[in-house]
Formats: sequence, structure tokens, C-alpha cells
Amino acid sequence: MYALPDRVILDEIQLAPELFRLLKLSVDRHRINGQFILTGSTNVLFLPELTDALTGRMLIVRLHPLSQVEIEQTKSTPFLERLFTGDFRMSQSEPLGSNLADRIVAGGYPPALAIPVDRIRSSWYNSYVVSLIQHDITGQVKVHSPDSLPSLITAVAGLSAQLFNASSIASQLQMNRNTIRHYLSLLERHFLIKRLPPWYSNRMKRMIKTPKIHIGDTGLACSLLNIDANDLQKDRNLLGQLLESFVFQELRRQASSSSKPYRFYHFRDRYGVEADMIIELGGSKLAGVEIKAGASITSSDFKALRKIKAAHEDRFTFGALLYDGELCASFGDGMFAVPIRMLWETDSKP
Repeated sequence: MYALPDRVILDEIQLAPELFRLLKLSVDRHRINGQFILTGSTNVLFLPELTDALTGRMLIVRLHPLSQVEIEQTKSTPFLERLFTGDFRMSQSEPLGSNLADRIVAGGYPPALAIPVDRIRSSWYNSYVVSLIQHDITGQVKVHSPDSLPSLITAVAGLSAQLFNASSIASQLQMNRNTIRHYLSLLERHFLIKRLPPWYSNRMKRMIKTPKIHIGDTGLACSLLNIDANDLQKDRNLLGQLLESFVFQELRRQASSSSKPYRFYHFRDRYGVEADMIIELGGSKLAGVEIKAGASITSSDFKALRKIKAAHEDRFTFGALLYDGELCASFGDGMFAVPIRMLWETDSKP
């Protein structure tokens, strides 16, 4: 350990737990910021040996797949900042059309994006999942039915952006519900899926407190489901689901590069009123996001956001309905219709 250079990168650190105590000794003896960069495909918070050894000695940074901002290399004001300031001007832009499905299918993993052939890119995603399950997940914890994990994550891909229902998934795969919950936790700690918690308030009644489940990357989802952009455009229900996951992951990736404390939720009540995303900034501000795959919207599409705003006038700032249309326009009362491409682009054609 002490023969190493002053700056060292240790990849896949979860596979070498015997190094954790040595790392602690070295850090305690040589207090140099950035002495070690530890990378891995597992959430370190689920590695008790590592966190126990390095508590107070490490900064954890989650590295997401690439956002559309990074892929396009745009330098516009981040969408999340614009959302909380209502910085949306009347403007016009071209709908994404088929390009939207292309982006969803491509996903954000850099090695996959470097592959120009869809079929080969899909093979890369599938190989990645198999490798992660065989070498990381089953190599770290005891899994009674490792062969069921690919089926489970494929099932989640088809249920992305829906309410989490362990019983339904267990019935579909003919597995025990507790086993499903355990395996989903394993997939989540390896960043393959993400549960979106419900937002609720004591000012509102009869709210559903069930999380949504999202696939970690839509390119991965499409590969698992064996669909391409043409298939996705034909299946409007699946397009709507994966578009919601696409936007959710895009905003999480943007938030990860911000110094501001954004937290993400969804909202649904027992009256059928629902909002795809409620975003908290600190403890004092709220904003809402709705998502539609179509090119037309009406005032009624803002029903959920207006309901939340009415109950939280003191906290709710602005609401945005993202859709694949042409106009960025105000619908009054702090509500805006915003073309999806403005997640990563600036206004155009005012």
C-alpha cells in the first residue's frame, strides 16, 4: 500500500474488501485529499466493511450514465434551474418526432453510445446486465435463484414508471414476494433500477404512499425488451412509460452535477389525480413536472399540478408539462407547456 503513488485509482473496489482497513490506515497516516479514487458498480453504502472503515474519510459521488446535455454538449441554463425560476419564454421549436424514440432506445451508457449499429448496441446492453449479475451481484451475496434475475429486471423494464407492486411481479414470475423484494434491492444497489418515493402532505387527503419503479436507463430497458425505435413508436403505452423514465433519469443526472439539494418524488391520490414528478429544492420550494409523449395538450393536463399548488401556495413555484410539441407557452398561474427538447436545449424562434 505504501509503495503506491500519491494519487491512486482503484477500480471495482467492492471486489477487494481486504483493502478497506489498509486504506483507512493509509488515509489516517497521510491526510491528503484525493489520495485514493475508489470506483465500482455497487453503491458503497451497501458495503458495510467499506463504510465502517472509511466513515468520515470519503466523499461519495454517484456517476450516472450520460445526460442529454452531456451527449449534445450544450451549455444552456440547466432545466431544473429554469423550472424553479419560471424562466420559460414564448418560443417555437421543431418536435423531436422519431428522434425522441431514438434517444430513448440509445440510452446513456458511453460504451453503448459509441456503437452506431442498433443491434450491436443492444447486444452490449444485454451482455452488460449478464456480466453485472454473474460477477457482481451473485459474487457478493447469496442468491438462491440467480437465473431469475434477468427475468426480473426485464419485467421491471416493462413496468417502468408504474407503481411498485411486489405481489404483481411475484405472480408474473411465479416467485415468492419477499424474494422479489430482496432481489429488487440487489438490482437497485447496483443502479439498474430506481424506486421513486411518493410525495405527500398533511394538507392533502387520501394520497397513495406507494413508490414508483423506474428502470435505471431506457437504452437498457429497450434492449431487455428487445425493441427498437420503430417498435417503441408503435406502442404508445410503452413509449409513454419509457419517456417518463427517460425524463426522470435526465433530471436526476442534471441534479447530480448541481450543488443544489434537489429531491424527486411522484404524486398520486385515490381520486386518480397524479403528477409524474414533484421536485423539492431544499425544504422550502416545490415544482412539478408532467410528461406527455404527444404533441397536443390542454389546460386539463395541469390538473394535478394546480391541485398541489392550491394546497401549497407558500411553497409551490412553477409547473411544467413536457411534451413533444412546437410551442413553449404559459398556461397561466405559473404553469408552462415546454417542448421536451428544452430539457437540454435553449429557447429558439421567439
